[in-house]
Amino acid sequence: MIALDSSSFVAYLAGDGGPDVDAAALALEHRQAILPPVVLSELLSDPRVAPTVKRLFEQLPLLEIVDGYWARAGLLRSRVLAHGRRARLADTLIAQSCLDHDVELVTRDDDFQHFVEVAGLRLFRSPRR
Repeated sequence: MIALDSSSFVAYLAGDGGPDVDAAALALEHRQAILPPVVLSELLSDPRVAPTVKRLFEQLPLLEIVDGYWARAGLLRSRVLAHGRRARLADTLIAQSCLDHDVELVTRDDDFQHFVEVAGLRLFRSPRR
């Protein structure tokens, strides 16, 4: 399984190109894509997305939130901030979900690099264009 971040998923839906979009397409095609729960919330939050597309989002499997998740996420964010790095709450929650399940995250958001450096998050990442 491979987790998809909203940045790469939105790029995929928009028909953009890039290694992250290719990875997202392949994961979706082979039913290997999984969403951190926060990514589902982000995708469903866009009022411009058609209801039919929102229903497709809801059909994708989610990473399970396991016991102690919220505390681990708070401690992870604290560690990243202590290193003087940016740690938005949604990014922290996504990173913790992936860390808990030891899955790679497909993203084009450079802010996840902070979680790689501090906690060993595994990324499949494409630089922003």
